[in-house]
Amino acid sequence: MPKLAVGGRHPPKTASVLPRVVIADGTVEILKWFGVVLMTLDHVNKYLLGNSLPWAFAAGRLAMPIFGFVLAYNLARPGALASGLYGRTMKRLALYGLAATPFFIGLGGLLAGWWPLNILFTLLVATSVAWMVEQGGFARLVGAATLFLLGGSMVEFWWPAVAFVLTAWWYFKTTNMVAVAVCAVVLAMLFIVNRNLWALAAVPMMLITPLIKLQVPRVRHVFYAYYPAHLAVILLISTLLGKHV
Repeated sequence: MPKLAVGGRHPPKTASVLPRVVIADGTVEILKWFGVVLMTLDHVNKYLLGNSLPWAFAAGRLAMPIFGFVLAYNLARPGALASGLYGRTMKRLALYGLAATPFFIGLGGLLAGWWPLNILFTLLVATSVAWMVEQGGFARLVGAATLFLLGGSMVEFWWPAVAFVLTAWWYFKTTNMVAVAVCAVVLAMLFIVNRNLWALAAVPMMLITPLIKLQVPRVRHVFYAYYPAHLAVILLISTLLGKHV
């Protein structure tokens, strides 16, 4: 005979919830190094080799989704808001994004002058939007929507990149498979920028990486500093080669 709760009513059924996605710290670290290698290869091909290696351009389309994927996972960790992770991340992205700006502009290839801002500002906009959504409240949600619209228009890879980070963050926080489908849609929209669909490879990566357990020491802040540093080196080499004067 089924048990009855107080008052003769059946206790409410508990909705089934998928367990939180957990990725080994070593696997996250390897992902970051993989993204760095792809980004560097892409930039060398673009700025020093005149995009003469089509395969390098295609491989480079995975760099942004990898960095966005790692950022989303870290922001979705339990206690991220209370520990001040959002604030620290935003400060670092702003600092190193500004440091990279002169080299980013100097290398050329932008649509107009300083626009769009480099990838660290793309990640900064996504982090800021997630931070406001995480805090909740009508005013903050309106602010998050406004920042998404305005910020997404100013940064590299535009709204699809910001949307990818946010939907990946949503997935890691809720394990909602609808978020995976949305991730695929916004990555496919990067075809407008990339002229290929290689960014979609990030979707199976999201689903497979929790199954890979790697042990690699974590290196703090190196990835932030590497971005402006490698752009400065590439700009110096291209100047010495006479590509930028």
